[in-house]
Amino acid sequence: MIRSELVKLVEDENPGLKNDEVEKIVDVFFNQITQKLADGGRVELRGFGAFSTRQREARKGRNPRTGESVDVPAKSVPHFKPGKEIREKLND
Repeated sequence: MIRSELVKLVEDENPGLKNDEVEKIVDVFFNQITQKLADGGRVELRGFGAFSTRQREARKGRNPRTGESVDVPAKSVPHFKPGKEIREKLND
């Protein structure tokens, strides 16, 4: 599912909301998740799963075009752990 499909689905489920209102709701939802992760926090949606960040250490990489060794800096990456209900539904 892509973002526009999600907006359309929410709009169909809530006929009293206009498209631009639904888009604002979806934007706020994703922006809040992103901001909380950027602040080093964790976002848990009961029954769905939890978003958190993981640290990757600095390492040596390789430029695939030239084969030259490059330094890859340490960074934070997003991580998603599905909830029990999703795992059960996927494995029915």
